[in-house]
Amino acid sequence: QVQLVESGGGLVQTGGSLSLSCAASGRSFSTHVMGWFRQAPGKERECVAVISTRGITTYYADSVKGRFGISRDNAKNTVLLQMNSLKSEDTAVYYCAAAPKWSVTSSQYNYWGQGTQVTVSS
Repeated sequence: QVQLVESGGGLVQTGGSLSLSCAASGRSFSTHVMGWFRQAPGKERECVAVISTRGITTYYADSVKGRFGISRDNAKNTVLLQMNSLKSEDTAVYYCAAAPKWSVTSSQYNYWGQGTQVTVSS
């Protein structure tokens, strides 16, 4: 079992930065692939970034490549998403999720946080 709680969302102007944090509880955090997903109103949930169990391999959606950075600290049971050069199209609810194996597909993630709102104003 892994319980996930996101924090760090909020309102930011275009071009600004935000850092999202996901705190995990449970013994199996380090054995799970961690991902950040987002869902904007009227749109499907999309994968933003994924990090492997030891943090060696990462994936970024093309829309955020070069602007977002994902990292994890298995000693602290946390995963971070650093978001820079934010655009209005980044506005969405952001979710932290955990999966037993590598995937960029939301259906493969079996643990989810409650989500945190990120709003980018122009």
